[in-house]
This record gives sequence, C-alpha cells and structure tokens, in this order.
Amino acid sequence: MSKTKKIKKTKNDTKKDDSLAISKYIIPFYTKERWQNWIDQAKESDFKIDNQDKYTVFVNMTDDVILACLKLISKYDNGILQKDDANKYLLEIKEIVLKKIEPINEDTDTILESTQLSLMGVFASCECYIGETFEKTKSFGKLIKNAIQAEEKNDMGTALDNVANIGANILTGERLKESDIDKILSEGLVAEWLDGIESLGVAMMGDTSYKYDEPDNED
Repeated sequence: MSKTKKIKKTKNDTKKDDSLAISKYIIPFYTKERWQNWIDQAKESDFKIDNQDKYTVFVNMTDDVILACLKLISKYDNGILQKDDANKYLLEIKEIVLKKIEPINEDTDTILESTQLSLMGVFASCECYIGETFEKTKSFGKLIKNAIQAEEKNDMGTALDNVANIGANILTGERLKESDIDKILSEGLVAEWLDGIESLGVAMMGDTSYKYDEPDNED
C-alpha cells in the first residue's frame, strides 16, 4: 500500500491561504461608478437652495459614503483588515469622493461642495481612528472650541486635527451632545466638517448591519 506523502506548508503558502480566506473582503468599498450615480441623481434633481424637498438626494449621498467608511472600520476593528490595508482602502474612497466635480449649476454646485467638505471631516476621523492618534474623551466642547479658534487663525491643519479627534471618538461609540452641537458655528470649514461628524454619529446610532456586511460590489 502506498503512503501519501505529507506536504509541509511554507510561510508563503500560509500567507496565500490567509489571503484567500479574506479575499471576499477585498471587493472595493466604494467605486467611481457609485459616486457618479449620485452626481447624476443630483443633476437630475433640479436642485434649488430654497427647495428643502430636494435635499434628500444629498443626505442619501452623504450617508452612502459614510456607510462605506463604517464597513471599512468594522473590518479593521475585527482584524480582517490590517492598518495599512485599511488606510489604503480609505484613501481609495477619499480620492473618489473628493475629486473635483464638473459644474452643473450654481445651487447644485454649492451643495455638492458642501457635501464633499462634510465628508472631509469623516475621512479625517477615520484616518485618526485607524492611526490611533487621538485621546479618548466624552467631552467635545474643548475640541470644538480649539477647532474654531484654529480656523479663526487660518490654521486649518490644527482645526481639522481637532475635528478628526472628535470623529475618532464618535467611532469608539461616544456621542455628540446637544450642548456640543450648539457650540458649532453655522458657517466655515469647521462647521462643514462637524456636520459630517454629526452625520457619522447619526449613522452609527441607526442600522448597524454594516458591521456584518461585506463591501458592496454593485454600482
């Protein structure tokens, strides 16, 4: 009777097996086609600033990107994605969403720019969270104040860092309080970024099925 020869696995073989085991998670978390679909919907909405009913497409547009980011963060938290891979996939989403959009009309262009700015706050928060470059806190008043003061001094890097610290804490499960939101100015980049953080917090309090979903492979 012949004996079956036992094949010893090398480190490279093990890496290949590990790669195959998580390959289903390497589907793009977001695509150019998906983002373009939202832009097309915005174009078709015939949006006017004074028509509140038309804002829905932009809210859904923002939530869709945030959901992709939350799926990525969930995979990172569960150890499915390592830090380098998480940063790589986050950068892919960021480059798609923040790419300059061809002009449509004044009102639509204004709200699309606002949408992109709010998502900048979300991306910075995810980067801060993955990089673990934040201090945990339950109180955001000081961070909001620091961000606003930095913006007044035109120190936008520091302003964004403070906003990112808030968002990273939101990703740990903390929440923005009404008293925090009352401190946010109605205009300026910090206000736009914090609007994204507020949307991030709302998304995390809603349906949490994203924690178990795979990245989307549909446009």
